[in-house]
Amino acid sequence: MTNENSRVLVLNPGSTSTKFGVYARDGAELVRTIRHGQDELAGFRGQPMLAQLDYRAELIEQALAAAGYAADGFAAVAGRGGLLPPTACGTFLVDDAMVAELRLARRGEHASNLGALLALRFAQAARVNAYIVDPVTVDEWEPCARPTGSPLVQRTSVGHALNTKAVARRYAREQGRAYQTLRLIVAHLGSGITVSAHQDGRMIDSNSIEEGPFGVDRSGGLPVRALVKLCFSGKYTQEQLDRHVFGDGGLFAYLGTRDLVEVERRIDAGDEEAALVFNAMVHQICKEAGAMAAVLKGKVDALLLTGGMAYSERVVSLLRSSLDWIAPIRVYPGEDELQALAEGVFRVLSGEEQAKRLGA
Repeated sequence: MTNENSRVLVLNPGSTSTKFGVYARDGAELVRTIRHGQDELAGFRGQPMLAQLDYRAELIEQALAAAGYAADGFAAVAGRGGLLPPTACGTFLVDDAMVAELRLARRGEHASNLGALLALRFAQAARVNAYIVDPVTVDEWEPCARPTGSPLVQRTSVGHALNTKAVARRYAREQGRAYQTLRLIVAHLGSGITVSAHQDGRMIDSNSIEEGPFGVDRSGGLPVRALVKLCFSGKYTQEQLDRHVFGDGGLFAYLGTRDLVEVERRIDAGDEEAALVFNAMVHQICKEAGAMAAVLKGKVDALLLTGGMAYSERVVSLLRSSLDWIAPIRVYPGEDELQALAEGVFRVLSGEEQAKRLGA
C-alpha cells in the first residue's frame, strides 16, 4: 500500500529527448525534459537504441540530484513501454523476460525500448519495483480486425496506447461513468496518429503506426502497388524507404518542416501547397474517425481529440466541422504520458490493479 508521501519516478525516453517526472498521489512535484542534440547523439549512430542507456541515465541522475531527490526516495519507478510482443493493457512489472525481449529488439528499434531498462536501473538503486504502463503494443483488437486481405501480411496493433487509454479514463471520470460502459473514438494526433475505437473498456480496433492518416513525419497508409514498385526501382535502399515512411514522411516530406505552427503560418501567408497538404492530412483523420464510428456501429458516446495537434485551433475546427455528427467532441490537447505512467503505478501500489507480467 502507498501513502500520501509516496513518490514515484516516471521516465519517458523519446528520439531526441528524455522526459521524466516525480509524482505524488496528488500530482507532479517535478517535471523535466532533457534535450539530446544531434551532436550528442551522433556517437550512437548505427548502434542499437539500448546503447544510449548509460548516457541517458546519467543525465537523469544529475538532474534529480540537482533537484534534491535521493536515489532511494521512490516507492516505485515506471518507464514508457517499448516494442514488446502484443500485450494486454495495464501495468507490467519489469522482469528478466521483458529485459531480454527488449535487448533482442525483434520488433524494431525505438527510443521507447529504453523505458523499461531505465526504470529498472533507478528502481534497483531505490530497491523497489520497476514497471511499464500500457506499452505501444497493447493489443485488444477483435479477431476480425487482424486479417489484411493477404495471408502474407497481418495487421498488428502498435500505437499510442498510453495516452489514448489515459484520456479515455479521464473522460470517463469526468462523466462519472466507468470506462467499461462507454463507446468512444479517441484520436491521438501527434507526430504519429492513432485513431481508435473503444468498447467495453477495450481498444477493439485502430490504425497502426504503419496505416491510416499521414502525420507530421509519418506517411501513414500508401498505395500498395506503387510502394512495391518503389521497393524494386533500385532508387532507394530498404533503410531509406523505411526512414521515408517513418520519420521523414508526412508533412515533412511535402513541406520540409515538422513544425505545425510553421505550416499554419505558411497557409495564412497564402501558401497553396501548404494548405493542400494540411487539409489532406485532416481529411484522412476524418476518414479514419468515420471508419471507427462504423466499427462501433454508429453508437458513440464521445469523440476525444488529444495529442500535440489538438492545440491547433485550425485542426480542431476542421475536425469538428466534419465529425460532430458522430458524437460530442471533447478536446484534451497534449499528451501527458508522464501523468499516465504515474497513475498506472499508483493503481498497483494502492491495490486497485494487479501488476501483470509479460507473457503471463
